[in-house]
Amino acid sequence: MFIEPNLETVLPLLEKLNSTTKPSWGALTAQGMVEHLTDSVNLANGNASFSQLLIPEDKVESMQRFLQSDKEMMRNIEVPFAPKERVLRHDELELAVDELVDAWMQFEEHFEGSPSKTENHPFYGQLNFEQWLALHKKHLTHHFKQFGLI
Repeated sequence: MFIEPNLETVLPLLEKLNSTTKPSWGALTAQGMVEHLTDSVNLANGNASFSQLLIPEDKVESMQRFLQSDKEMMRNIEVPFAPKERVLRHDELELAVDELVDAWMQFEEHFEGSPSKTENHPFYGQLNFEQWLALHKKHLTHHFKQFGLI
């Protein structure tokens, strides 16, 4: 089961999270996870750039097919663009959630009127709005399961 990638679904789930919520796996804190999600949304909305691919170009098509599959992201996966040790940007979890909401609204505005526009992801290549939604669906589900929110 994947959650729907929209604020109406995400925000009530995030309300279950508090600064002491422990993950079932991995090293992220609750706030670190929210800030990590924001980093991903900022890639999608063009506010953070990652111009190079970290996989061979001939693998992009299969990685993009994965986004459309019913397969979940692997637990404990490590990616070079998401540091293990995070320096938190905010003093409290609520501010991190506010930043995620702002980034999400910018994401929707970024693609409004041009859903075929693309932004680069280091593992999935150039993604349009629908492909980013598919990635966010998997990514949100992955981390919300990690923290017992779903």
